[in-house]
Formats: sequence, C-alpha cells, structure tokens
Amino acid sequence: FIGMPLDNLSMSETLAMIEDSIFNNKQIHHCVINAGKVVKMQSDKKLRDSVIASDIINADGMSIVWAARLIGLEIKERVAGIDLMDNLVELANKKNYNCFFLGAKEKVVKKVVDHYSDKYSNQVIAGYRNGYFDIEEEKIIIDQIIKSRPNFLFVAMTSPKKEIFLNKYKAKLKSVNLIMGVGGSFDVISGEVKRAPLFMQKLGLEWFYRFVQEPRRMWRRYL
Repeated sequence: FIGMPLDNLSMSETLAMIEDSIFNNKQIHHCVINAGKVVKMQSDKKLRDSVIASDIINADGMSIVWAARLIGLEIKERVAGIDLMDNLVELANKKNYNCFFLGAKEKVVKKVVDHYSDKYSNQVIAGYRNGYFDIEEEKIIIDQIIKSRPNFLFVAMTSPKKEIFLNKYKAKLKSVNLIMGVGGSFDVISGEVKRAPLFMQKLGLEWFYRFVQEPRRMWRRYL
C-alpha cells in the first residue's frame, strides 16, 4: 500500500494468527496504520522502520481502507486496535492468558485494569505501568514486564514513541506472545474519552466524532 507492507486480514484472521503464535510459543509484533501514521512515516525513518519490522500490519483508520479502494486494493475489514485489544482480553479470560498494560496516565491505566478485572477477573492482569518515564527507566520497565510473564503486552503511547519502543525492546520481550501499540485506547476504555456510536463507526465517521471532542488537538491529524 503506497510503498509499505499491509496485511489484508480480517479481525478473525488476525486473532487466529495471534492464537497460533501462543500455541507455538512465538512472538507476534502487531501494528496498525492510519492516515496520520502514514504521513509521519514519510519523514520519520525510525517510525517507518519500526512499523515495517512488525509481523502484522493491519489497516486501522477508514482512510486507509478508502485510499486502498481508490488504487484498486480491496481491504477485507478495518481492524481497529481498540477492538483487537478488547477481543484479546476476552480471549485471555477464556484461555487463562494474561495481559500487561503500559501507558497513559496513572489514573487512566488503573481504570483500564479495574475495568477488565471487574468484567472478567484479576487473573487476566499480569501487571500495569503508566506511560510517563524517561529513557533511563526503560530497562527497569522492561524487566518489570518480563518478570510478570504476560502473554499480551498493550502499549498506549503516541506515535512514534510506542512503535520505536516496541521495536527497540521486542528481542528482550521474546517471552511475550503478542506486543502491540494501542494508541489512545486506554483513554476510551477508562471512560476519559467517548467512542463514536456504532453507526458512526460503520459509516467510517469515527474520526469525525473524535475531532468534534478535541478539535484543537485533532484538526491537524485528520486534515
């Protein structure tokens, strides 16, 4: 897709690949692309290299699905990172897997952990940590994640920080079956930010709903 690899996978196919990685005790580095990330990748080589180094690259934003169609590529389905994360936590509950949540403010990530603990049980939680740290603390955090022995690692940071962080440390995190960036998903799960109604999601207008909530912060990205 315009010079970069893109896996044309449905949600169910993506989940099947991740389950297969657990069965074979392998790691999958998952990433999504949207319009904002594609634009940044044109000028940010570290971001581009980090995305391309992923094992699965899904189309998240509807802009990617629409643009692909314009150039003759029929994308099966938009696979939103937040929906994939939600499905994976449900899978963790069913199969006795667990998850580590890294990112966002302390109160936000704690609300995410509480949400999933209440919805399922605290057995799905391997650990959590807020996303405010400097480079000197990174190795301590990586050690914390490894010691907690999660199957899934969800990293809620902005681009390109999360992509570069995961690409930098994925070799050390090889015991984790899935590592993936989830952007602002923690804000939505925690209730800090409202997600668009389902009918707007289906119409491809989730970006507009997000823009209306925070126009000053979002106008440049969506333009």
